[in-house]
Amino acid sequence: MRCRMLVLFTAAAAAFGGTMPTSAAPTLLEESYRDMYDLRFPDAHRSLSEFEKQHPDDPMGPVSDAAAYLYSEFDRLRILQSEYFVDNDSFFHVRRISPDPVVRQHFLNALNWAHLLSERALAKSPTDENALFADVLRLGLYSDYQALIEKHYVASLGAIKEARTVAEKLLAAHPDCYDAYLAIGTENYVLSQKPAPIRWILHAAGAETDKQVGLEKLRLTAEKGHYLRPYARLLLAVAALRDNNRSRAKQTLASLAGEFPHNNLYREELAKLQ
Repeated sequence: MRCRMLVLFTAAAAAFGGTMPTSAAPTLLEESYRDMYDLRFPDAHRSLSEFEKQHPDDPMGPVSDAAAYLYSEFDRLRILQSEYFVDNDSFFHVRRISPDPVVRQHFLNALNWAHLLSERALAKSPTDENALFADVLRLGLYSDYQALIEKHYVASLGAIKEARTVAEKLLAAHPDCYDAYLAIGTENYVLSQKPAPIRWILHAAGAETDKQVGLEKLRLTAEKGHYLRPYARLLLAVAALRDNNRSRAKQTLASLAGEFPHNNLYREELAKLQ
């Protein structure tokens, strides 16, 4: 698997897939993620704006807003297509894209504000679960933008490794934060797909490259996660496609298409699998 594939397996929040389990009325933050899954980005921004007014010191507000900006660009530029999931050749011959400079600035501003709020919280409590989780998301989103929009594929590796390190710190203090397993799972799965000599170099540089560990961690998030449970389900569908398990991928995509009728990606991918 080539470097461009990394973006689809980072620790970014709010990708496209699955449902968030909840026994009560959804919070503003939960509503914003569901809107992102359904490609209703203005609604997501409105929910997040209200969330930030109510919780001005919470880094989850701005980092989630950054996610909404990033994935609206992915949708506008039609980046999330099956070719980006399974066809390595397309990564080397992808069309040129024209990122929106206004969206880029909003995205970076939101990441910077989230980073500042996380640092403030961690200065008071180094194992603050919310602040560490927001940092994992921030690093994943930044890696996404570097890889698929700015085309800085090698640089994105650094952010992925840092996200995994922060996730490990988070899980050491809060082992039931199942969303954090996604960062570990994505690094292992993605890098495990590279040729053996490259895996050896990456491992020597401190990267993790175990495919089975990667899939195991992704399943933990897919089964028990909260905000990233949807993302993990989609990534497992992608892994099924790469393993030529079309029936499993079709089952997952069909479920997603039914849950999120405004998201055409699922229906388009299902049509390609027929």
